[in-house]
Amino acid sequence: MPSTVPPAESVGPLERGLTVLRALSVPGADDRMRHSDLVRSTGLARSTVDRVVSTLDRLGLARSDGREVTLAPRLMELPGAYLAACGIPAAFGTAAERLADEFDESVSVAVPDDGVAGVRFVLQTTRQRTMSLAFRIGDLLPAERCAPGALFAAEWDAEGRRTWRERQATDPLDAGFATVPPLARPQDSDAFEQRVARAGAEGWAGDDQLIEPGLVAVAVPLRDGAGRTLCAVSVVSHTSRHTLDSLRATVLPRLQAVRGELEAALAAPRPAPSGITPVRDTSLEAKRELGPGFLQSLARGLAVLGALGADRGEGMALTAVADATGLARATARRSLLTLEQMGYVATDGRRWRLLPRVLELGCARLSELGLAEIAQPHLVSLVRRVHESASLTVLDGADIRYVARVPTVRIMSVNITVGTRFPAYATSMGRVLLAGLDAGERPPLPEVLPALTRRTVTAPGELGRIIKRAAADDFALVDEELEEGLRSLAVPVRDGRGRVVAALNVARHAAHGTPEEMRSGLLPALRETAAAIEADLRVLGGTIGVR
Repeated sequence: MPSTVPPAESVGPLERGLTVLRALSVPGADDRMRHSDLVRSTGLARSTVDRVVSTLDRLGLARSDGREVTLAPRLMELPGAYLAACGIPAAFGTAAERLADEFDESVSVAVPDDGVAGVRFVLQTTRQRTMSLAFRIGDLLPAERCAPGALFAAEWDAEGRRTWRERQATDPLDAGFATVPPLARPQDSDAFEQRVARAGAEGWAGDDQLIEPGLVAVAVPLRDGAGRTLCAVSVVSHTSRHTLDSLRATVLPRLQAVRGELEAALAAPRPAPSGITPVRDTSLEAKRELGPGFLQSLARGLAVLGALGADRGEGMALTAVADATGLARATARRSLLTLEQMGYVATDGRRWRLLPRVLELGCARLSELGLAEIAQPHLVSLVRRVHESASLTVLDGADIRYVARVPTVRIMSVNITVGTRFPAYATSMGRVLLAGLDAGERPPLPEVLPALTRRTVTAPGELGRIIKRAAADDFALVDEELEEGLRSLAVPVRDGRGRVVAALNVARHAAHGTPEEMRSGLLPALRETAAAIEADLRVLGGTIGVR
């Protein structure tokens, strides 16, 4: 449970900033919220909300146009800090995929959130079916309505049971849990106690349609060297495929057989995290730039929260946190005490560690973002900068397919919509996408390539040289090969592993200057925009993956 922090020690702007982030992160709420809606949902003054949003926007954790605000992918650095510190996704990701393939069922890993007597998901490997598991990383479930909850409850102390009873008394129908349907009537507490006792005695727990009709699950605990349950691995199915008994008979022996291997993986020494950069303190520069509109203590508190991602399982001392953020020890300490009060960190008196509640800060919402949604705001900025239409495409067989597009307003403009397909060989985006593949990975092209215009390159040898040059140059320019009068410049977009996953381009009429003028005038802006998209992909891909 959160501790009580003396008022003199509490960092008010940090408390209010986290309150706003929670309001923006509520599952099921609109992706964009008006500032006035945040005032109503948080109870904060409009001036306070505006300053918080301005600070989050400056930090890159949210985006605001002055009226509406939405979460930005970089916010994932905060829940990503917890995921890196706990080590579960890194330790179990490959094993979970292997088990999911073996069982042909969804596999998840959950941790206890003792502050609300709940369960949070930290890893999901799903099967693509019409009826499939829809939970996201960070989603919160009541302990009594899922298989892992019974395993965690078997180790509750008196404080844990009190928390559970208080929560049941104040919310008997689970209306406060946005990720599960509310109950028609309160659950039988004695029935849960019986399930907890069985789970403790038998070493596994089942969910027979407790979350919703049709869903069944079997879970086993994973423990540390002292015998404490750290997390639980679940296999989830549907009653169209299994009863709880048949699912148990199918998966439980295998789960019990690999449990030792999984526990050893979790206990193994972990390297320093990569791909997730803590939200470091850059508040002094921003304060000089924005003045009173920037909440420096909020920025510093979030830097402290992000820095705890470097914890390798033993927590971080105050000195280490101060060193990681560049803050004075007293400043870091006040932030830590405030975060402890709000339930995001815990301490044993010497070291500090992140708690699963950090996952409520946008994790579930950001985990739903696809490539197009990540790129869209960057395309908007690019169009405002260069005053030309911008697009994002992916390779689909031997074609490119448009997944995001922002047109510019002109009397004569390029009319393309999302979903449009063009042959890759005759487009700038297709050429950088083909250049990003090894020769053996490239889709076969027709033996005879049609000339779409009098300029279209159709000779395989020449086309191969052009693609090789695009790989060396890291861009491609196509001059009236797809359509007379249309010129296009494209650069690749890479994921966190360096793989080319998309192409970004701008297109203009050939009458608007020479190819060299297009290259010199637009290539820097294209590359900067691609780098911004790639930064978002690294943050999201390093934690929850991107569709």
